[in-house]
Amino acid sequence: MATRTRADAATEAWKRMLELMWSQRGRFIDGVGDLGLSPMQAHALRFLEQPRAMSELADVLLCDASNVTGIIDRLEARGLVERRPAPEDRRVKLLCLTKAGEALRARVRERIEVPPPELAALSPHEQRELRDLLARALGH
Repeated sequence: MATRTRADAATEAWKRMLELMWSQRGRFIDGVGDLGLSPMQAHALRFLEQPRAMSELADVLLCDASNVTGIIDRLEARGLVERRPAPEDRRVKLLCLTKAGEALRARVRERIEVPPPELAALSPHEQRELRDLLARALGH
């Protein structure tokens, strides 16, 4: 019975997390849209804090490499990303942010990392507890 109760609590917690994330979807889309980015372009910029191969970015974004090519083509056309040969294998292209890309990446992070009102409404103690529980669940 204790296992079932624990599973039920985990299911309820997961449902609540999904509900909170989905409720913020429009806020995210609007926030990055105001910067002229699609959600996938914004995610790509977020993950390009260091040079990455196209295949690595595809894995991180959970999409096909052909989709990443289109995303990067559009970012490259705006002068935000450059493709450079990897030093260890010139056949591999590394994706690198330009200065403009780094600046826009910082603006994206500023917009999307602001806690939503639902989290800001929690007490500082509750916010720390939630942070610590989520970090533990993520293995951090």
